[in-house]
Amino acid sequence: MDNVIAPTNSPVVRPPEVTLVPNNSLLTETPEAGRQLAVKMARLIIKLTQPDEEKRNQLRDVYGNDAMMLIAVGQTVATEFATIAAANNYWQK
Repeated sequence: MDNVIAPTNSPVVRPPEVTLVPNNSLLTETPEAGRQLAVKMARLIIKLTQPDEEKRNQLRDVYGNDAMMLIAVGQTVATEFATIAAANNYWQK
């Protein structure tokens, strides 16, 4: 992306350095902690995809009133949680 030239009126916004797997581990003590990690990871993907905080705040009104977008967010969290649950052997002792 270093060779991309933006139009003169458009600033180039580089994604922030984001750690996509907090503490570099999917291991959690409980399913609840795993679910919280899944939500955090889904939010980090949004932050990476749209690094402009002001634009993310503006878009909240859009997806907050769109049932299909809210369902898509839920599906993203569910996918992350399935990965975390598998990494934790489904918290079997």
